Formats: sequence, structure tokens, C-alpha cells
Amino acid sequence: MLYRRIKKNNEFKRMFTRGKKCFSPALIVLILPAEKTSLGVCVSKKHGKSVQRNRIKRLLREAFRSVCPRLKKPCAVVLLPKEAPAYSLAAFRKSLCIALTKEGLLDAERPCRV
Repeated sequence: MLYRRIKKNNEFKRMFTRGKKCFSPALIVLILPAEKTSLGVCVSKKHGKSVQRNRIKRLLREAFRSVCPRLKKPCAVVLLPKEAPAYSLAAFRKSLCIALTKEGLLDAERPCRV
């Protein structure tokens, strides 16, 4: 596994209070420097019933998994999707690349491919 999962409530609280927010078309990304790369996903009930929320979570984890090897340094990341009529892996991957590039966390030599 390339990253560890953020699961505990106190870890999420720390990310929401100390993490730097970065906005992209489909996501809000919270970033905090860390010793090991980690990922947390927050999908609220406004995104639909549990089936839709779980699908969004799977798409977000897969988008992060594909972008994770290009990170320059380890960091903790929390992904918050914005409301949309439809969700796709390509849209999440592109938004994640945009947000991480804004923060200078992705290698410029290895551009994101959607």
C-alpha cells in the first residue's frame, strides 16, 4: 500500500483545524505535512444515500492511489467532494492533480494524465 488511511476522529479534527485548504473544480483538499503519506475521505449525506456515498469514496481513493506515486514529499490529505450531478474518476483525478500542483506537491517532470 502506498499510503495509510486516516480513520480516527481526532486525526480528522486536526486536519480540519490545522490543514491548508486548496480548492479545485470537483474537490476541496486539506493538506498537512506528515511523516508518512495518508488519506482521509469525507462525504456528507448531501451527496446521496449510502450507495452513492460509498461509490464516491471508492472513486476518490482510486484517484488518490493513481496520483500518490508522483508526490514530492509525504503529506496527510483529506478529500471533500463538491456536489455535482454526476461523479467520475477522471474528474476527481484531474481536480486532485490541479490542487496538488497548486500546492507544489506534484513532480513537474511527471505530469498528470487523465
